[in-house]
Amino acid sequence: MNNNDEPKLSPEDQAKVDKFVSSGVNSVEREPFKPLRLLAMVIVVLTVLSGISYWIAIDAGLV
Repeated sequence: MNNNDEPKLSPEDQAKVDKFVSSGVNSVEREPFKPLRLLAMVIVVLTVLSGISYWIAIDAGLV
């Protein structure tokens, strides 16, 4: 591991990197994360899958 404070890029290369990073080429506007929506979706999916498995068990004569 290199512990010295010397830059790994030349000033010209660092300027190119800084320009690219600040250009926003790959930036995407995103909505804020909504954990309650995710929780609701997980509950809905689990309920549907549980219902399907219960129906299969009834159809197979296990319940």
